[in-house]
Amino acid sequence: MNRYEAAEEPEFAEFGPVGGLGVTGRGEPGGPAFTAAVGALYAVAGAAGIVPPPLEGRWWVEDGRPPLDVPRGEWWWHLFLHAADGMEPSAADRAREAVLPQIPAAARVQFVTFTEGRCVQMLHRGPFSEEPRSLARMDALMEAEGLVPNGLHHEIYLSDPREVAPEKARTILRRPVRPAAT
Repeated sequence: MNRYEAAEEPEFAEFGPVGGLGVTGRGEPGGPAFTAAVGALYAVAGAAGIVPPPLEGRWWVEDGRPPLDVPRGEWWWHLFLHAADGMEPSAADRAREAVLPQIPAAARVQFVTFTEGRCVQMLHRGPFSEEPRSLARMDALMEAEGLVPNGLHHEIYLSDPREVAPEKARTILRRPVRPAAT
């Protein structure tokens, strides 16, 4: 399955290992730490010769409250740009070192891999503030199939929020799943 395609209704998909450039941080989406991390990620990608694919973000909170009840400044994120298959971590290291003098935030960019396995996903159209509506539909499918989340909330930004009006945004929402304990 193409990692950058999803139906407009919740569906199951499976994804094996993927490698690329990643950076981890904490703070509000669009805030100073987030913006610096995105800039560093794209700078390293450019130095590595990566044609930038859509930006991806995996999100979580370290709090007992539901994520949307936690102040956005306390959200954690892994930002990710998929690299061509076969990219070596040493290429990421060289690219990071090349841009580090101009972009200090590049020091945190690393080559990373992760595997999601079986997921529920869907294409969300519209502003980020309306994602709970799509997530509720995904949750209903998981519940109907006896599944529970098994990893981080994952978003793939098919639209650049700097260039597209929020109501026209397209974001793939993805949640790794596993059978619920019986």
